[in-house]
Amino acid sequence: MATVRVVHRQRALWRQCHRTAAIGICHLHTTTSSSSSHASSSKEHYKVLVLGGGSGGITMSARMKRRLGAENVAIVEPSEMHYYQPIWTLVGAGAKGVASSGRPTASVVPSGVKWVRSKVQEINPDTNTVRTGNGMEISYQYLIVALGLQLHYEKIKGLPEIEDWVKFKIGSNYSVLTVEKTWSALQNFKEGNAVFSFPNTPVKCAGAPQKIMYLTDAYLRKTGKRAKANIVYNTSLPVLFGVKKYADALWEIVKSRDMQVNLRQNLIEVRADKQEAVFENLDNPGETKVFEYEMLHVTPPMGPNPEVKGSLLADEAGWLDVNKETLQHNKYPNVFGIGDCTNLPTSKTAAAVAAQSSILDRTISKVLKNEKPDSKYDGYTSCPLVTNYNTVILAEFDYSGQPLETFPIDQSKERWTMYHMKADVMPHLYWHGLLKGFWGGPGPYRKIMHLGMK
Repeated sequence: MATVRVVHRQRALWRQCHRTAAIGICHLHTTTSSSSSHASSSKEHYKVLVLGGGSGGITMSARMKRRLGAENVAIVEPSEMHYYQPIWTLVGAGAKGVASSGRPTASVVPSGVKWVRSKVQEINPDTNTVRTGNGMEISYQYLIVALGLQLHYEKIKGLPEIEDWVKFKIGSNYSVLTVEKTWSALQNFKEGNAVFSFPNTPVKCAGAPQKIMYLTDAYLRKTGKRAKANIVYNTSLPVLFGVKKYADALWEIVKSRDMQVNLRQNLIEVRADKQEAVFENLDNPGETKVFEYEMLHVTPPMGPNPEVKGSLLADEAGWLDVNKETLQHNKYPNVFGIGDCTNLPTSKTAAAVAAQSSILDRTISKVLKNEKPDSKYDGYTSCPLVTNYNTVILAEFDYSGQPLETFPIDQSKERWTMYHMKADVMPHLYWHGLLKGFWGGPGPYRKIMHLGMK
């Protein structure tokens, strides 16, 4: 029941965001603890300070606790709930409930580790200090930045003013506040265009925008509505998927299921009263095309975390500037990064975080001994491409876009075993393995093989 109450609070926050027309400011995936409103001028010091309580922050807190002791580690995170976001693809398609994706942050922060329930307000690597929204100044010997990225729904014209997404048949699997609206739009579909977007920015889980397309197709076939539907995927990318082996397999699915894919098309406006979505042709800027829709799935533009972007830790684009092999900051050797907030040139996924966590753990262990880091992250990432309610293509690849597969089979084929792994096995390993700091390393799916789950 506690999870349900939190979801209700999240929905109330969503309505407030709409009233202020400030979706991008409200951090759709988080809530802020009331404790952050109590100003304080206290100062604290920790050997390791972790910024962010997502997958990267929690797993590194657990690893640092084991390495240095809980009393030497603190984590800054304002949200009272922690979400396993990869499952939202299935929530948006009605295959899982949203409540199953979240647990109280208090239950995942490692015991004994200090949890500062506040936002990061300012990072000053020159003085080794962080200032939080509740007035604390925390100094550190080593800093791990795991602040994720920022969703920018407000950058799509017309979207912030829409108070009732369900009424206008709009959904988005990228926020706990909008993922159930995708399922509502899918259930309420009658006939016409089902339109799916992919923005002209870096995104987390780059496969998610098309996963919901395949699930929509499957649902409409199952309910006898497919003959009256046009499935349209408008992506800003010049390709369907970034790795050719998997892209070729996905193109075959698109063709066999009569879906329309339009490349280099970027969603710039939603006209909800007319149920129209406006896309710009990125190869001919200024040229637009209007699509009427019966259902619209929005993948929002995304960008760097604002606290990282506004600090000395950022590169020119605003991302945390780290060495792509060691995850150590390129300028400040006592600063490290993991996950979506970094400028690592790989796909931003939970599987990437799992791989990065063991490399970062070893990097920090070397730095603690005044030794040179010797472990190298190869860019491993993974995207379980859900293609139906019972099949997945398991894409695994490295920095160069070359397949880096775990299983001795052709992973570009749709398989029910991979769906079971995505839907049932991985959530368990996430909550009880990764977040405990016990699961990770190059090719996280190899852990499943070690468990005999082939």
